[in-house]
Amino acid sequence: MRLRIFLGLAALSSIITVTAISQRVARRTASLPSPFSENALRAHIKFLSDDRLEGRGTGAKGGETAALYIAEQFEALGLRGASAKGSFWQPVSLVGVKADPKTELRINGTEKAEAFKFADDFVAFTGAQTENVSVNTELVFVGYGIDAPEQKWNDYKGPTEDYRGKVLVMLVNDPPATKEEPDLFGARRLTYYGRWTYKFEEAARRGAAGALLLHTNESAGYPWGVVRTSNGSWRFDIARTAGDKTPFLKVRSWMTDDAARRMMALAGQNLDELRKQAASRDFKPVRLNLTASLDLNSEVKRVEAPNVAAILTGRDAKLRDEYVVFSAHWDHLGIGAPNKNGDTIYNGALDNATGVASVIEIARVLSSLPVAERPRRSILFLIPTAEEQGLIGAEWYSRHPLVPLAKTAANVNLDSMNILGPTNDFVPLGAERSSLKAIVDAIAKERGLRISPDPRPEQGSFYRSDHFPFAKVGVPSISLKEGSDYVGRPAGWGEKKFREYNEAHYHQPSDEYRDDWDFRGLIQEAEFALAIGRRVADMNAMPRFNPDDEFAKAQRR
Repeated sequence: MRLRIFLGLAALSSIITVTAISQRVARRTASLPSPFSENALRAHIKFLSDDRLEGRGTGAKGGETAALYIAEQFEALGLRGASAKGSFWQPVSLVGVKADPKTELRINGTEKAEAFKFADDFVAFTGAQTENVSVNTELVFVGYGIDAPEQKWNDYKGPTEDYRGKVLVMLVNDPPATKEEPDLFGARRLTYYGRWTYKFEEAARRGAAGALLLHTNESAGYPWGVVRTSNGSWRFDIARTAGDKTPFLKVRSWMTDDAARRMMALAGQNLDELRKQAASRDFKPVRLNLTASLDLNSEVKRVEAPNVAAILTGRDAKLRDEYVVFSAHWDHLGIGAPNKNGDTIYNGALDNATGVASVIEIARVLSSLPVAERPRRSILFLIPTAEEQGLIGAEWYSRHPLVPLAKTAANVNLDSMNILGPTNDFVPLGAERSSLKAIVDAIAKERGLRISPDPRPEQGSFYRSDHFPFAKVGVPSISLKEGSDYVGRPAGWGEKKFREYNEAHYHQPSDEYRDDWDFRGLIQEAEFALAIGRRVADMNAMPRFNPDDEFAKAQRR
């Protein structure tokens, strides 16, 4: 079965008026061949994930080569650079730190002490943007490390002095729902409070010297190997400027479940019992009578790692100063610790050479249209840097937008595309938050596809890719994912394949291009993404967040 694309508009509802051109394009039949080129997609992916790009590390030569390649692809299509003076690069000022792998964390109890090994027991990196930091301070267990007034939940009971200068020990994820409160913190759905980024941010706001997150595979949604590889090499932050008063942690760290149990035993505490206490609103922070001693030496470098941005000008004189954004991050983890085969290059073929290749192809398809059939609004193709470092490139863009945020209609983000074959369903993460849902539902119906809910809401995928910084500043955003109902496959096959990838290949050197990939699934997903962006670009009114959505107040129009 070969799946086709509709580039135009079908009538959505009475609130959307389509142009005559859009109506004509929408009537095209599904017998037309796909405008996407499998050969082009394959070539882009193979180049971007080649060993010679050394894993497209942020601030590394291979990453810069990837950014240059993408910019040249956009230029060859006749697009214009979105940055100053028509450049395709938007420099992002970053500071990278790489911790000495010989670092030890020493935990001193009243009677015993133990040294914990970097990578095997814990990982750590500094937010101080300096070569040397030292801590020798008290450990305080703060449960889930959450202060959520709307949930009437506060793990930081007591005066600020109880946390200032301490290392705060906390659990990953949200507190679990209960029979009495089945929707507490979104039930199975991970909220932003459960994300490691929030926990580090909140600990810094409390004046802590450091935060130590206690990892489990279930609570994090991925095995320790992912934490180890993601944090065991270079870590980047947006460079602080003179006068920047944003709070930061000297030490940001994770610890394995086994090491955490040993640490709590030094305090005479049972970790399982502490977890039970933390699951209640009545929880009060626990002074562990332990001292953390850590001398963290790091390599430090300052880099300008670019976002790549290009514009296809819209055809409508009244709407061309408004934009639809397609995004996909170009970076991966670069060179890191060797796997069992001695491979040190984290190629990132699926994550996210596939998304970048798809956006380049979307740009080619749209730019090849006759001018009279191009989208009414302009299209911004944004390929951010440093997504793997905490969505930094997209965050930088949200603070330094190249086009006005108030005139940015929507963001369609592509991250880790479907290379397993076509599906009968799709998962548009975040569509239900805004009027994008009606658009996505209509397109799915036209194609005979189902819209499925997020099959793994506990992983908090909405907060884990580059559409999230757009949502935070009020731009309706989705990250499009394939469903789990694969054509011609038995029930459960897709979930099995996801788990295989997540456990063995996610953020590992084995995320490499393979000749047995089924590009029908990738093309189907890219076609769907293009249809969504085209629909938004041609409708009269821009999408809006639902009035009760958490991002509605940030919308600037």
